[in-house]
Amino acid sequence: MDLKDKNILILGLGISGVSTVKALNKIGANIYISDTKEKEDLKEYLDEIKDIDAKLYLGTNDVSLKNIDLIIKSPGVPLDLDIFKRANEKGIEFITDIELAYRIRPNAKFIAITGTNGKTTTTTLTGEYFKKAGFNTYVVGNIGVGLLWDLVNSKEEDIFVIETSSFQLESTKDFNPKISLILNITPDHLNWHGNYENYINAKKKIFKNQTKEGFTILNYDDINIREMVNEINSNIIWFSLDNKLDKGVYVEDRYIVINNGEKLDKVIRIDEIMLPGKHNLENVLASVAVAWIMDIDFKIVRDVLKTFPGVEHRIEYVDTINGVKFYNDSKGTNSDASIKAIEAINSPIILIAGGMDKGTDFDDFIKAFNNKVKALILLGETKEKIKDTAIKYGFKNIFLVENMKEAVKTSFSLATKNDNVLLSPACASWDMYPSFEKRGEDFKASVFSLREENNG
Repeated sequence: MDLKDKNILILGLGISGVSTVKALNKIGANIYISDTKEKEDLKEYLDEIKDIDAKLYLGTNDVSLKNIDLIIKSPGVPLDLDIFKRANEKGIEFITDIELAYRIRPNAKFIAITGTNGKTTTTTLTGEYFKKAGFNTYVVGNIGVGLLWDLVNSKEEDIFVIETSSFQLESTKDFNPKISLILNITPDHLNWHGNYENYINAKKKIFKNQTKEGFTILNYDDINIREMVNEINSNIIWFSLDNKLDKGVYVEDRYIVINNGEKLDKVIRIDEIMLPGKHNLENVLASVAVAWIMDIDFKIVRDVLKTFPGVEHRIEYVDTINGVKFYNDSKGTNSDASIKAIEAINSPIILIAGGMDKGTDFDDFIKAFNNKVKALILLGETKEKIKDTAIKYGFKNIFLVENMKEAVKTSFSLATKNDNVLLSPACASWDMYPSFEKRGEDFKASVFSLREENNG
């Protein structure tokens, strides 16, 4: 795709926006940037592109589309904005960075990973296999690293492991990775997509353009995913935590095994895997399927799995203060993710939850407490909604707070030795924080402040 001297409008100057600006500048495009935030709120990003000649429209997305050839949208920018209606009327395409990356280099070795939960862990873990195997590897995408700047500076043989969100996939048209992977699908981002069906359809776009030359890795235990099989043209590789498969990756006799249809290979005993939790075992199975397809030596896979501790903000151990352990699961941005965290942590749990309302209910979340949760501390936009749901199911030991510092102090005042304080919000962070990372950092800072107050 030749973009030299083309007029490209970048809508949303976040991490992916900065990466896109840098890449388009190197390619020789004329760059226009629009963001509804004001200049002072974008200083961090503007500093990164200060030497690049770009026309800025800040504090608005009401931008003239005259002479614009293409719009690259930040993934989270909603599609119901007037600017997209005007673009459609003028025949101007609007796509996300992963679509542009494919068009720039359609033969790149893209491994695209999606799902409601587990994307970041699986993407990071998969990247570790390739790095240890000696590949020049880029771990990018929704994980918090822009794709395009790395792409235009890479070589043909380099590997790209891409965490892909439903927001990114929604605005793809030709995107065709070498390997696609769907971990699981449960209701999420319904406020953005409109309904569950639209959300599922966005996820399906990860395999939509694949052919028999590609591979699609799917979770056999997820009924929503199994029902997709007739829509897939690529080679399907299943993984399963609960079922023996005629061909695929699964657990047998406490081993992860690979069945290629003719013989069985043992990869690793599950008690040798450093990552905790049943949900992480699913992530491991999926990552092993990628390694199998790409012929990575099982010894490398074993070595990584024995030492990989997980990712920041996902059931991350923070500290122990007077016998009370604190865990940061800020990445738990929906009920299903937080349910998995509750299952993974020993009781008794003092749970901190709440955040931005994405239009989902919290019934399953509360029902998953299963006598493990001792107290519930709520903050953010959804605190009353979660409180009402908890009371409906008979859980009444609830405390409402205004900020994270108050949440941590309250949790500690309620805790006794051997209790576990778990931040797992079951909600997005955007009502109080710019990202789940910032929320997790605030939690950890509040815990460390608490330690100082209690003299270690």
